[in-house]
Amino acid sequence: MRNQRTEVALLERAERPHERAAEQPTSREPRWRPLSRTHKILFAVTAVAYATVIVAVFTTSRLVALDWEVMAFKPYMHWPAVLNFLNYYVIAGQRGPSAIVVSAWLTWRCWRQKSWRPLLVLGVSLVLLNMSVGAVKIATGRLGPHYAHVYGSNEIFLGGGIFPSGHTANAVVTWGIVAYLATRWRRIGALLAGWMGFSIGLTTLYLGTHWTTDVLAGWAAGALVLLALPLFEPVVESTDERMRQVWRERRFLRGRKPDSVSVTLPKARDLDHQNKRSIPIGY
Repeated sequence: MRNQRTEVALLERAERPHERAAEQPTSREPRWRPLSRTHKILFAVTAVAYATVIVAVFTTSRLVALDWEVMAFKPYMHWPAVLNFLNYYVIAGQRGPSAIVVSAWLTWRCWRQKSWRPLLVLGVSLVLLNMSVGAVKIATGRLGPHYAHVYGSNEIFLGGGIFPSGHTANAVVTWGIVAYLATRWRRIGALLAGWMGFSIGLTTLYLGTHWTTDVLAGWAAGALVLLALPLFEPVVESTDERMRQVWRERRFLRGRKPDSVSVTLPKARDLDHQNKRSIPIGY
């Protein structure tokens, strides 16, 4: 009897494969794929380049001598015809104006995708940029070319805030978000981001507002922020889901009408008919 019962149970279980599949533990896939090997190599190379520039400034190496040579050359005096134009063009590297322009495009993307992710990515990138670049600025305290004291010195620990170049790093990050979030025109976005970061850095050298090492460090700092963004995608995704859920709940509550009780009063003709039926015949 036991053997027969066992065989019957096995046959019943074989006929219900969905229950057998439900009993097996399912492995939860990660929301985002890990970084590729190429991505890790780029991140490591950029970090090493950034650290190399910082060490070169602290040790007053040959790069610091190059800083003074470019400053003494004074490019704005050799090519004064483009001075007025570049004074306005450098505004594209400032955080406020560039963020406003990019935010307008990202807001349109949010509306098209029904998602807050584009604006959240921009917010995360700007926070990372402020924290990383701001910390190095405060730690170095470097003065700019217009306020330099001793020829050939690195001008650090003097209360300045010029290293690395904030204009350059911000141009790399803010316009780099365009390429990072682009889907259809990604190559054009990458070209735009590369041109803006490169040209804004050279513009600060032309105007004499930054040292050469400031620009080199700004390029590296901005690239590190862009390369680090995929690590924060799980946070962006979870925040986006919560914000969309809150938005759906608010829309539901706003569109919901209060319950109302409607009472339909009977007509006078119906009341007369009911009264006649309720009167006895012998009355």
